[in-house]
Amino acid sequence: MSTKILLVDDEKDIVEFLTYNLELEGFKVITAYNGIEALQKISELTATRDEKLDLIILDVLMPKMNGYETCERIKQIEEFKNIPVIFLTAKSSETDEIHGLNIGANDFIQKPISTKKLIARIKANLRKNDSVPSGSYSNVITIGPLYIDKEKFIAKVDGEKIFLPKKEFEILVYFASNPGKVFSRDKILSDIWGNDIFVVERTIDVHVRKIREKLGKYSDLIETIKGVGYRFKIME
Repeated sequence: MSTKILLVDDEKDIVEFLTYNLELEGFKVITAYNGIEALQKISELTATRDEKLDLIILDVLMPKMNGYETCERIKQIEEFKNIPVIFLTAKSSETDEIHGLNIGANDFIQKPISTKKLIARIKANLRKNDSVPSGSYSNVITIGPLYIDKEKFIAKVDGEKIFLPKKEFEILVYFASNPGKVFSRDKILSDIWGNDIFVVERTIDVHVRKIREKLGKYSDLIETIKGVGYRFKIME
């Protein structure tokens, strides 16, 4: 079955150009020209049940509903919350990128778009999508108040489900699978994002902060090792 990509951009020329090049690579492309239309396409896919989506490409600046809001809405849909999202953006500030990462984006491509770079990033994200870092642990991890079902992408604290975008979930699994082990930021970047995608070290700190917020009163389960990185506390 062909890899299916949802491409969303309000510029028709860009959509046609990228669709042509992506189809040359063997991808099946579904197109939309704004966030509302994208959500309608996703609703149609959900209704058919036998259809799946492998990756979403979202322009940031769009009429009716921008890319950030569209991403947030998509991540609230159970069947689509773990699908990789790549943003296309003319913005270049760190604040914009951090905001995108906070709402669940996996990658950013600057406009004007290099098709070779975009295709490389797509393939890298698809490789990572099914590869939550694996160690010697089962699908279910239970540590103190924390319950994680790795296969179902479920995390609970004191029995209450918490929402974690894909990268936050992967990081939490990564830490909880190795309690007491210290991980440098470089190691986390390499194991979670791989070497195909450029991500700054501050990205790790942003994700850890968001995970801690969701752990609530148990935020200290993730300890900061000054000048080194992070570790998951060993429960006594």
